[in-house]
Amino acid sequence: MIEKYEQTLQDWIEAIVADGDDDALFASGYLQGHFAVVLSQLEAETEQDITALEAKMTECLALARQELNESDFALVNDAWSQLSAKLAA
Repeated sequence: MIEKYEQTLQDWIEAIVADGDDDALFASGYLQGHFAVVLSQLEAETEQDITALEAKMTECLALARQELNESDFALVNDAWSQLSAKLAA
């Protein structure tokens, strides 16, 4: 399951690098770091399904809300919505 998440992330990042603007590049890069942390946490757990991933990403996004200004957080949150939809597909 982790490998599927990693591949989906990689494909999504490649598409953004190819076609995204500066805001998309920022948001995807920021999200990629948090996503990597979440995946490393999931590797140590028995539950690795999409629900567990989304729960951990929700926690990360709560921290991001504190770290980022409002407009940057909105970019990251929108990026997560896009990636999450690809992961669930």
